[in-house]
Amino acid sequence: MVSLRRAALAAALVAAMVTAVPAPALAANGRIGVRETVCAQSLFVRTDPGGAWMGTLYQGETFTVQGPRSGGYIYGFAYGHVNRHGWVQDGWFC
Repeated sequence: MVSLRRAALAAALVAAMVTAVPAPALAANGRIGVRETVCAQSLFVRTDPGGAWMGTLYQGETFTVQGPRSGGYIYGFAYGHVNRHGWVQDGWFC
């Protein structure tokens, strides 16, 4: 009976420790009309969804989401050294 109590207590402690570990931050989809911050280390700005590369945004730089969405990409304005409209992969914003 004592070993059964110890096993139950040990299981409860393990469960508490597992649930107490913070989950990693997940990147968010862009919100239309919002100037979003890039969470990815780098994010290519393209002429079209999956089109030609025209610049790179780096973590901490910003992108104003203007929409629409197409094939996992979103249209908007890339600030910083890119400083132009283009398409980026959606889901890489903080």
